[in-house]
Amino acid sequence: MRLKFSLFDAVNNTLVALVTLLMLFPFLNVFAVSISEYSAYVENPMRIWPKDISFKAYQEIMKHPVLWSSYLNTIIVTVSGVLIGIFLYLVTAYPLSKKHLRGRGLIMVAIVFTMLFNGGLIPNYYLMRELGLINTLAALVLPALITGFNLILMKTFMEHIPEELEEAARIDGASDPYILFRIVAPLSGPIIATLCLFSAVGYWNNFYNAIVYIRDVDKWPLMLFLREIIEGSKLNSIMGGGGDNAAETSNLNITPVTLQYATLMIVMIPILCVYPFLQKYFVKGIMLGSVKG
Repeated sequence: MRLKFSLFDAVNNTLVALVTLLMLFPFLNVFAVSISEYSAYVENPMRIWPKDISFKAYQEIMKHPVLWSSYLNTIIVTVSGVLIGIFLYLVTAYPLSKKHLRGRGLIMVAIVFTMLFNGGLIPNYYLMRELGLINTLAALVLPALITGFNLILMKTFMEHIPEELEEAARIDGASDPYILFRIVAPLSGPIIATLCLFSAVGYWNNFYNAIVYIRDVDKWPLMLFLREIIEGSKLNSIMGGGGDNAAETSNLNITPVTLQYATLMIVMIPILCVYPFLQKYFVKGIMLGSVKG
């Protein structure tokens, strides 16, 4: 059977390929520069293929103790935030998916309201201070535990789970918690995986809350460390301290940009490793959680 290939397909595939290349270029450039020697970077800062391969930038950045403490803090915040958040999504979305729930419409209006308006920076800061959460990792976890958009996605997904399954379980004497965690939750695997990815990326990339609530360097998340590297405030300590930065850079045969790009790669690796395994669930969860709704 001969496959049809129209002019539209050719143009469409060409455009998709061009967009893909445009999106890959920054990543390839960051990777190439991060493992290239000083002379190679000076020769062509926009290269996408490494030259004179060297991992000195990675060696230097990995010597910094703040990198590892911030990595640990980010992992703690991300894992705890995702696990607690998914539990809250399940126990909140499940009752909201039932049309017989009293006050369901009013609750949904309140949820949508939080998507449009918030208390603002100063009230949130005072709230955290009164709760004693300033300069704690909990201040990075709690504000992003649950969002209206994600909650609506899970609620919409659960609305399309056949009620006959729940009715059969109730006939057998199953309680609501049993039905939720033993029947509904396993069937909600795609949307759970999607929200795990959303939450994990959100926690991993968040540095604003750390700027506002965190004071001690040993409680920094990874993105705040990356910000300090990009702005240059931590480069002197990495490059050797009090000496001239350019001279130190030349001695190591690496540039500050190479260090910054190496840090970017170290920060991106975990998400890049996780995303391919969740992509199929991501697409399915979004389609079932939004289009059907």
